[in-house]
Parts: sequence; structure tokens; C-alpha cells
Amino acid sequence: MNGEVVNETVKGNDEPPLSSEPPAAEATALSVSCALPRPAQNPKWSDWRWQIRNRIRSFQELTDFFPSLRSQTGIAKVAEKYPMAITPYYASLIRSADLSDPIFLMSVPQGQELFAPEFLHADPLEEEEDMPVPGLVHRYRDRALLMATTMCSMYCRHCTRKRVAGYQESSISVQQLNDIVTYLKAHPEIKDVIISGGDPLTMATSLLERILMAVRSVPSVEIIRLGTRVPVVLPQRITNELTQMLAKYHPVWVNTHFNHPNEVTPESQAACARLANAGIPLGNQSVLLKGVNDSPQVMEELCRALVRSRVRPYYLFQCDLVRGVEHLRTPLSRGIEIMEYLRGRLSGLAIPTFVVDTPHGGGKIPILPNYIVSMSPSHTVLRNYEGMIVNYPEPVVRETHGRANNCGKSHTPGVWELSAGHSSVIAPSGAARQKRRAGRKNHRAEDVATHPEFSSLLQSILSESGG
Repeated sequence: MNGEVVNETVKGNDEPPLSSEPPAAEATALSVSCALPRPAQNPKWSDWRWQIRNRIRSFQELTDFFPSLRSQTGIAKVAEKYPMAITPYYASLIRSADLSDPIFLMSVPQGQELFAPEFLHADPLEEEEDMPVPGLVHRYRDRALLMATTMCSMYCRHCTRKRVAGYQESSISVQQLNDIVTYLKAHPEIKDVIISGGDPLTMATSLLERILMAVRSVPSVEIIRLGTRVPVVLPQRITNELTQMLAKYHPVWVNTHFNHPNEVTPESQAACARLANAGIPLGNQSVLLKGVNDSPQVMEELCRALVRSRVRPYYLFQCDLVRGVEHLRTPLSRGIEIMEYLRGRLSGLAIPTFVVDTPHGGGKIPILPNYIVSMSPSHTVLRNYEGMIVNYPEPVVRETHGRANNCGKSHTPGVWELSAGHSSVIAPSGAARQKRRAGRKNHRAEDVATHPEFSSLLQSILSESGG
């Protein structure tokens, strides 16, 4: 194929048509089988093509699914500006058709999307400015992002590419792909290509494979990543045929997009398992959304559920400054609060990095709670998640830089005493870990008193382990 792609639409046996109007018979099946989530009544429920053909695209279809919304005619006005598409599967996860439901918030248009303060932009990350050839964003030196399609199976209300997603559902052309391959070959510093969109997994398996084949034809490309929300909103798409095809182009990584624990269902877990079993590492990129996951406890539950599903929490994104999402944005302080909460409650494997993808193409900047309290040439004072403050001795230096080393130790040391090296730690007395330690010391004393013959052995073990 020489890395070429036919600019075909989704009409083949392997790909669903793009028509937003479902056939009459299937539309009836939609309202019957999905008014309550009882997919067993519809034998086509597990067919990803059926799911895409029967996406909720109009206000009328939405009210057929949720009659309680018939009075909210403003939804139709918003959907004209920012397209709506919801798979029957994802709609079945809505437990309450109102703003209290996180799935509803992420999928159903809201009137507040039309609120557009002047600091919001259609392309706040200036991707178009970093696009040397159409369809390829090259911002960081060693990686590039390939926009394979403008189609998604579900159009998230917080999408950072609301400017293009869903207006015209189309895939990359032959000429675009050839130009991208030419650019990649001319820039061997690009080692990592992220295939995104839209959602590349909404494409026919054969068409997606031609893109992968084209990218793999570039000798300098080492890693291919796929950015997709399909495992979350259309898990039926993750077929054995798809995973076997992806495995042919290893190393392939998948970054998916779970935002709330309600999205972690048996179906989505099975989809992730199929990818993981094909040797495809999975990462997750959540977006911090008001009313959806801006609770520390909800984020903890999500991270735990992801790790159980063999998905590594990778990024927690601050919501981008894109038009149509102001009602879902949170203060940066909320993200820092969540990160403060997660540290110490989750293993490092389960903690994402909180980042802001900055305006004007500034790229991703990690935002963390401040764990450095004070620094000096001799000591750095650090704070842990419990509030314990400790000094960390820096490599020995000869100069004292005028420090008064003859100051006596304070009975109640503060940060200065730690940074000067006069004290080693300030520990909160009520911390659970300190109570556990005290309990262990009491048990040790009891063991020594009860079994004096073992006291010397016990002490030798403790001295070796630092206990």
C-alpha cells in the first residue's frame, strides 16, 4: 500500500455508515431496549456498528430516550452549535437525566455552553499554529500528534476540539497522510506519534491499519500511541480483530479517558482487558470537571478502579480554556487539593500527574502541592502528606554562608531549626502512622519483657532494619 490511505467513508462491512438517522426498525429497537438499560432485549446491542448507527444525534431522539427532557428545548439550540452524539450504551449509564448525574453532564448539551467569556478560544492550545502540514501537530521536539478523523462515537461536552469534532465526520485523506509521512521522514527527531482525532477507533479496522502502517514505515518512529475514549463510551468496539491488528504494530500504547467511577463498568473493564491481553499498555487521561470528578473521594475511587482494570492513571488535566466549557471548569486550587488528598492514600502507581495544558501553545505544565518548605545550602526542609516536616541534609559543603552554627537547639523546633540542621523532624503527634509506630514500640517492649531470652536477637534485628 506504500503507506497510502483511501479517503473512504464508513460504509464497508467493517465500518458503520455515517448517517445520523437510524433505520426505522432500529430506531424502534432503540427506544424499547434503552429506555431502561436492558440490552439483553436487543441482540444487536453488542455490535459496535449498531451502537454508532443508533447514536443519539437530535433533541427528538434524546427525548425519546429521556421523556423528562421534552421541556428543555434549549438543548436543541446548543446542539446546533456544538454537535451531540451519545451511544445507546453510554446513555444507558445515565442514572438520572439531570445535572446531578456525571454521565449526563458529560454527554448532554447544556445552555451554559453558549456562555463565552473573552478569555476562552476555539483553539486555546494553538494547535493550528503548530501544524506544519495539515493534520499533524508538532509542538514537542520528539513527538507529534496525528489527527486521523473528526468523528467520535460520543461528543464530550468538555472536548478541547469542539471547533472541529462532529461538524463533518470525515477521515484523513490520502494526500494528507502522504504529506504527514513525508514530514515525519524529514524530521527523525520525532520518535513518538500520537494518533488522535476525533477518535481513531471509530474508524474501520482496515482504514486504521493503513494509518498505522504508514506511520510504521517511518524508521525513526519508535512508539505509536492511540488517544481514544472508545473503551469508555463504546467498549463493544474493542474486538479481538481490532486488538490483533494493533498488536502487529508494537510498540503501541493506548491512552483512554475515564472521568468518573460510573464509567468503569464490566463492559469497559472487559474492553481494557482485551487491549492489555494483547500486550498494549493502557494509560488514562482524566479531565477535572466541575460536578463530575472535582471531589477528592471520587477521584480516589476512580484511580483505584482504573488500576484494578490494568489502566495506569496518567494525567489529570485542568479543563482547557476552550469555548463552550466554562461551566465545567474548576479553579486550579481544586486540582491541587485533590492531589494533596491522593498522596499517601494511593500508591504512586495510582496517582496521576495534574497538568495544565497552557494557552498559546505553552504545552503541559505539572502542578503539584508545595512539598518544599525551605531550602539552604546545607539542608532542605520537606513536608509530607501528613504534615510531617523533616530536614533533608544536602551534600556536605565547607562554607557556612554566615550561618550561626552556635545557636542552641530549641525545645520546640521550627522550620529555621530544620533548615539550619539543628533539628531533624517536626512530626504531628496525632498522625495515624505515628500511633501505629507507638503501638509497635509498646508491643516490642512487651515481647522483651515476656521473652527476655530473645531480647538480644530482637534488638539486633531492629538495629539492622533501622527500627
